[in-house]
Amino acid sequence: MKNISIAIHGGAGTILRAEMSAEKEQQYKDALQEALDAGYAVLENNGTALDAVEVAVKKLENCPLFNAAKGSVFNAIGKHEMDASIMDGKTTLAGAVCGVHNVQNPVSLARQVMEQTEHVLLMGEGAMDFAATIGYPFIDDDYFYDEFRYQQWLKIKDTENFQLDHSDLKDKKFGTVGAVALDVHGNIAAATSTGGMTNKKFGRVGDSPIIGAGTYANNATCAVSCTGSGEYFLRGVVAYDVACLIEHKNYSLQDACEEVIQHRLKNIGGDGGLIAVDTKGNITLSFNTEGMYRASKNNVGVQEISIYR
Repeated sequence: MKNISIAIHGGAGTILRAEMSAEKEQQYKDALQEALDAGYAVLENNGTALDAVEVAVKKLENCPLFNAAKGSVFNAIGKHEMDASIMDGKTTLAGAVCGVHNVQNPVSLARQVMEQTEHVLLMGEGAMDFAATIGYPFIDDDYFYDEFRYQQWLKIKDTENFQLDHSDLKDKKFGTVGAVALDVHGNIAAATSTGGMTNKKFGRVGDSPIIGAGTYANNATCAVSCTGSGEYFLRGVVAYDVACLIEHKNYSLQDACEEVIQHRLKNIGGDGGLIAVDTKGNITLSFNTEGMYRASKNNVGVQEISIYR
């Protein structure tokens, strides 16, 4: 029997059981289960890791609980700017978009960049122009409106403050979503998607669409999707740093993820987490925050759906 594995995340941060109602907790777990099952079904039917991570991330993008696509936060001018990336471990081809709007599933547009252009990253209106040229469907602003997100923005509108996902200012919750997978062909892939920061200005872009920082996949090492304080993940080149330790220092997947998240990232002041998988089917879910929305499943009976540390 050939190994298959998948892991997903829906963000990390100050996620406390005491502040979560039983109803809300169940909603998150149900959403994680749905995305996990959708991605795993692709793998179970001999589909590719690339298809599995796209399908799983699309499910999370379509859920308003997470800060990606439908659940995206409002920027400083009351609009949505979304980022996403995807990478194929077999070929190391990758595609990404940043600062896009009116796109129901940015992760799918990122895949189109990978498959239909010679580029890796397209930004803003250029990415929108590309979407138009390939006939990619756009969706009205109303689809992305969420009252909770709107009230969240109103609290800090016209200030110099910005905010991460579902949090009050004193909290940090990073609502990026992502997936990593191993398929029956022995290939791995990773994908990440986010709505960024509430009240973000000046076209700020975090790590999610940046290959090597928020997303990375290479059959020689591992597939990684990150969530956290993006500026630190950019500075730490976190996703590639994990792969680097495996390739050049012969670290295990678990040891590499723990070294990067618990030590290297912390040492520069960063917090957050990541999910990772290798071609042996090993899965690691590592974070240095109070919690991370996460789930994983493989073909030897391991399944996890968790929120808190």
